[in-house]
Amino acid sequence: MKVLYFHQHFSTPQGATGTRSYEMARRLVECGHQVTMVCGSGFMARSGLDGKPVKGIRRGIVNGVEVIEICLPYSNYDSLMKRALIFLRFALKSIMIAWQTDYDILFATSTPLTAGIPGILMRVLKPGKKFVFEVRDLWPELPKAMGVVKSPVVLFGMTFLEWFSYLSMHAGVALSPGIRKGMLRGAGAGKEVAMIPNGCDVDMFRPGDKGTSEYSLPAGVPDSGLRCVFTGAHGIANGLDAVLDAANILKQKGRLDIHLIFIGDGKLKPRLQQRAQDEKLANCIFVDPMPKTQLAGMLGKMDVGLMILDNVPAFYWGTSPNKFFDYISTGLPVLNNYPGWLADIITENDCGVAVPPGNPDVFAEALIELADNPGKLKRMSQNSRKLAVKEFPRDKLADRFVAFLSKIYKQ
Repeated sequence: MKVLYFHQHFSTPQGATGTRSYEMARRLVECGHQVTMVCGSGFMARSGLDGKPVKGIRRGIVNGVEVIEICLPYSNYDSLMKRALIFLRFALKSIMIAWQTDYDILFATSTPLTAGIPGILMRVLKPGKKFVFEVRDLWPELPKAMGVVKSPVVLFGMTFLEWFSYLSMHAGVALSPGIRKGMLRGAGAGKEVAMIPNGCDVDMFRPGDKGTSEYSLPAGVPDSGLRCVFTGAHGIANGLDAVLDAANILKQKGRLDIHLIFIGDGKLKPRLQQRAQDEKLANCIFVDPMPKTQLAGMLGKMDVGLMILDNVPAFYWGTSPNKFFDYISTGLPVLNNYPGWLADIITENDCGVAVPPGNPDVFAEALIELADNPGKLKRMSQNSRKLAVKEFPRDKLADRFVAFLSKIYKQ
């Protein structure tokens, strides 16, 4: 089976972002299939290629996967208009690659939603080939709910593209229950949508001995107290002011033994840093993004993982954040500040605390409770690792992914 795989933000573990597509592509290759990965030059991503581009494109083999990197630099610091143009340019170049490439299945993963455009057109130009569409976030529902996109014309265009992608695909992959429900609603009768969430890299992310010196902490990160970590993008969707609100309450209560550590980058990071400085929140520490391999060592020194999003109902069932799976792989109890499927998993498996959104007092008290009850913290830590190994190991989910594509190919 020849798979032409489109992911604009593809990254190997040397990047400081998610590696789902890398792991799925690698498992396809291990099972004897041929994979061509088409990607862009993403924010904090690393394709594994470093050669000189030819006519704006790098090509090479990365762990058995043929990688075609379209050199279109992308950053979350860019304006919405600039990012939209980059998405469209990537889609247009992807169409040409799809037309010139021999494949059996064209697999495209969002975001952005424009990832589906090559698959839509190839349904007409190459009617004998299969198109499988993977959705990581429900667009345009999320940007509309957040107020990021307000133009009726743009929202109509995004809604049409979403509908046409679902209509054109032969089958789909969803990363959460809510995403699957939305895809089935738009796909019409007879199309199968598999729910394959993000997974746990249980060999890379492992519980660490907090007292060892195998991994040195970055400057400013304390080696004692309750260390609570947030990893990933610092953007509008992440709602990180909620953490600073809780930090203020902890400061008022004199609980400076509870540290809030932010690892990553994003458009709002400078403002968050300035707020922490203005309000003298010494319990908030900001750390630069780091490769996934280094992040694994860092998380092994932490005590609690922070699963934070802005209070937008569309997030409750329509996201599958990488950080949650990294946390539980490392055996970190998770503090989650919004309801939904992940909050339910945390509660049902006693692997953390789900607090209501918009309530910094409850947020702060939950952290104090964990800091003052090491036995509870240890029990939740063990439950987190147990959940990761039993339900979400990457190998198990990658095998499901390969089996699903093979099934669609044979239909």
